[in-house]
Amino acid sequence: MLDGVGERIIAACDGASKGNPGPAAWAWVIADDRGDPARWEAGPLGGTTNNVAELTALEQLLGAVDRDVALEVRMDSQYAMKAVTTWLPGWKRKGWKTAAGKPVANRELVVRIDELLAGRDVEFRYVPAHQVGGDRLNDFADRAASHAAIVQEAAGSHLGSPPPPRTPDTVRKAPRPSGATAVSGTGGSSGTRSGGGAGGGSGSGPARTLKAKYPGRCRCGRPYAAGEVIAKNADGWGHPDCR
Repeated sequence: MLDGVGERIIAACDGASKGNPGPAAWAWVIADDRGDPARWEAGPLGGTTNNVAELTALEQLLGAVDRDVALEVRMDSQYAMKAVTTWLPGWKRKGWKTAAGKPVANRELVVRIDELLAGRDVEFRYVPAHQVGGDRLNDFADRAASHAAIVQEAAGSHLGSPPPPRTPDTVRKAPRPSGATAVSGTGGSSGTRSGGGAGGGSGSGPARTLKAKYPGRCRCGRPYAAGEVIAKNADGWGHPDCR
């Protein structure tokens, strides 16, 4: 269990799934007083979805930090962040049903995270993934989760593991504006959309490309942003080059 005295700990967590669903893993990283990665851990999940990996990463981070320590959590998954800060209260009121009356996906993980958040000072901050000059902690967690998903082995500073290598999943893109910090703990109104999905503008050409209405993650493991051009492939929506 990681603890601290008086100051807010800055951390990031991320999940990866190669194929979504496919070989998956979670990772978290905690910064030192200079903002550099200091402590980190990653673990394999076998075959599962990216959303499960993202939620598991948050669960593992919260379980590794003492409840009395103020914590800032940086994430590139709007699905996982909104699930536990915005949508969860509505899901509870509706008997763990979405606004559409469907069972909440990944309910067991969300319930465990809700229990870990109870009575704690936790702030969530959305940070876009794979950015030039982007968030260093998110980049580290992304690489750690991606590598653990590929090799399906645990890693971390407590094991003396080297820093996670760069993989094709960590290719940089042009910067995009980051979102605002979410509220502390849990609260807000209910929601029904997951992090992925397409919508918005109409596409053109035989590839059925269109602009994503929501952020998501391609079959290759790399995310795409809202407004980015995506195309339909065998596993869902993703980068046109990954068809």
